[in-house]
Amino acid sequence: FCMPPFDYPEYFSFPPFFTLQPNANTRDKQLSLWRDLILRYHTVNKIKVMAVYDCVLWNNKDIERELDRDDIMTVVEDFVKSGHGEWEDSAKTRIKVLWKKPEELASDLYLWAERNGFVGQVCTLYELSAGEDAEGASFEGADDELIRRALKILEDQGQCAIFKGDTSEEDGVKFF
Repeated sequence: FCMPPFDYPEYFSFPPFFTLQPNANTRDKQLSLWRDLILRYHTVNKIKVMAVYDCVLWNNKDIERELDRDDIMTVVEDFVKSGHGEWEDSAKTRIKVLWKKPEELASDLYLWAERNGFVGQVCTLYELSAGEDAEGASFEGADDELIRRALKILEDQGQCAIFKGDTSEEDGVKFF
């Protein structure tokens, strides 16, 4: 299993990036950069779960810098607070990375349905996450549970109806 090359941003080679800064404004900007980096890395590489203390992003061997454990937790808690991560366990060792927030994904799903002629049609959840028509869409390969949450938002807004199939992959959705 080989990861595609990831294009690290320039600031990843800046040594102070790996030490959380004491100045509040500087720290806020720094945490924003960490949020963007974590999200982009996991989205580009289609990684849905992050082991908190075992992530390649915390260490830049080229400049011999790494984020310490306390700072890692600060960065990860900030990432979770942003809405792009959710704790998977009470010990806070793993987070589910939400490539898109459920609200954003709901909007993307509906736009996709409009553009691809699925309004008024039924398709399966499998077709949404792994079907030919989903190729290149922002939700391609997304977590099944996240897609269901996004569809529930659309259902609550009257933009779709979700149907039970024989298996969870056969569950369907009709867009209105």
